[in-house]
Amino acid sequence: IVTIAKLTKVCVLRVCQDKLCFGPTGPRATREARLWCEVSRGAFYQFNMEGVSEELNEIYLELTSEHLPRAVRNAGNAASLKLQLTNKRRPCLTVVVELASRTGHTHVMVHDLPVRVLPRTWWKEYPEPNVQVSDVSVYLPGLRILKSIVERMANMGENVLVEANLNGKMNLSVETDVVSIKSYFKNLGNPPKSALSVTQDRDPETMVQVWVENRKLLQFFEGQQINPTMTLCNILSNTLLHLVLVHEDVSLQYFIPAL
Repeated sequence: IVTIAKLTKVCVLRVCQDKLCFGPTGPRATREARLWCEVSRGAFYQFNMEGVSEELNEIYLELTSEHLPRAVRNAGNAASLKLQLTNKRRPCLTVVVELASRTGHTHVMVHDLPVRVLPRTWWKEYPEPNVQVSDVSVYLPGLRILKSIVERMANMGENVLVEANLNGKMNLSVETDVVSIKSYFKNLGNPPKSALSVTQDRDPETMVQVWVENRKLLQFFEGQQINPTMTLCNILSNTLLHLVLVHEDVSLQYFIPAL
């Protein structure tokens, strides 16, 4: 929730039978970075939802992202946390946090977050992201190290060049009229499927690159608090930087368009 709030101001929460999806609020300019996050029902002790019919068994809500972290701020040591769609003069996402005290008593905090229920005729405007086949895919190095490097580069220039190849190498670089900085990473590894769509005559050492805004890349590293078990960097040459974080029942994708 904290990560989502740092990456987008307003999002659409799509409640499905088997997961929750947090996505963008609709068609945007192609130059804008976009978020897609999924939380499977396995992350919850209890998960109940019912749509309007078996064919339309989903619920779409538009909400202000920053309201969520405030509601769950004290939930770290909570006995339970409940999310409910309620109607309190207007539709709300109600967050119920049950806190246990040292004396054995419980203290319940209730937050009613206003939401906008999106009509079914609008659902097609909020599809799941269409992930294009990337030219190269590589596992990311430590995110703290990357964040530190990107922070320093952000002080040097507005844009950063991200490049990688099929031999597990990745470089980050920034250039201005007065300075040029480049960081090299090797032996990162490539996902097994990354080489399937590559032509036989392609040299694994060939670097695939994309220029992106340093501000958007830094926003991603500053916002993430998922502590992922797997991190991926997918590059569509000179078109898109696609970052993926996975941790148990949570997956987060961030799409940064090329300059």
